[in-house]
Amino acid sequence: MDFQPSEDQRALQEGIRSFCEGRFPAERFGELEEQGAFDASLWAELAEMGVLGLRVPTAEGGVGLGNADAVLVFAELGRRLLPGPILWSHLAAQLIEGSATGEVVVGGLDRMGKNAGPVLVTHFESLDSLLVLRPEGVDRIEAGALDARAIGEPLDPLTPVHHVESLPEGERLGGPELASRLRLEGAALAAAQLLGIAEITTELALAYAKEREQFDRPIGSFQAVKHILADMFVRQEVARATVYAAGATLDQPDVGDLERAVSSAKITAGVAALKNSRACIQVYGGMGYTWEVPAHYYLKRTWVLGSVYGNLEEHEERVAHRFSAQPSAATPAA
Repeated sequence: MDFQPSEDQRALQEGIRSFCEGRFPAERFGELEEQGAFDASLWAELAEMGVLGLRVPTAEGGVGLGNADAVLVFAELGRRLLPGPILWSHLAAQLIEGSATGEVVVGGLDRMGKNAGPVLVTHFESLDSLLVLRPEGVDRIEAGALDARAIGEPLDPLTPVHHVESLPEGERLGGPELASRLRLEGAALAAAQLLGIAEITTELALAYAKEREQFDRPIGSFQAVKHILADMFVRQEVARATVYAAGATLDQPDVGDLERAVSSAKITAGVAALKNSRACIQVYGGMGYTWEVPAHYYLKRTWVLGSVYGNLEEHEERVAHRFSAQPSAATPAA
């Protein structure tokens, strides 16, 4: 059995990476932050490329790919911090007409956690509809029906946030089973984006360590910096294994414990992205703390992604519960 991506999957990766790097280089982060962090032309291009309808069956006008392919695509999107409610619109592609083609921009709210907290809607000003996951089911709410107030300084400059005082019930699209499935899929794809962040911050740190010199030597030749970079690479590769496994398990749930696979991916990719983003800033040294160096954007997006579709503590509890629920092996006879 070959556990590596196929040639078609590698071509898909390379195509999305080429598009993201050409269309949304790091130099645009500051520009888009000032514009409001939503680019309508970029959104139309993503829809045309099939990103939003990636998992919609071809008979329904989509690309017809699976979750294993989707995690590869979303890892590439995570590498370039593409703005907008891409993940929510992707999840809504088979539920809300027009979302797969980009005609309807769909955001979302996950209200299934233990402590749902205040109602904070990201990218509100660009939304047509809101997909709400509740324990009792999935609802659709028109964005125009919400009274929202902008948060002046969001945590992630590329993820504008609005606070909504009250949330109406909306139109019921499905029951608890659908809500649970969408939340699992969302967690897996958010983990893929975190994997992308772990990868790109490793690459940025490595490139800088090769060019920055101290005492007439590249800082990458110093043992302490080598250890930092090696740790970053290991975290990235462990995250890659769990994220790819989560995508494959979503496509074939009979091969393993689906909830454990997805939670493991969210944990390992979240930790890898967080620690690698911090390490990237450390390798850059004093420059790493400046606004011009893109490292801080990755750290802030990591904090945002780590809180959606279940935070670290929730997924850790789920994995612990799944392990404790397994029957213990019989003790061999003496």
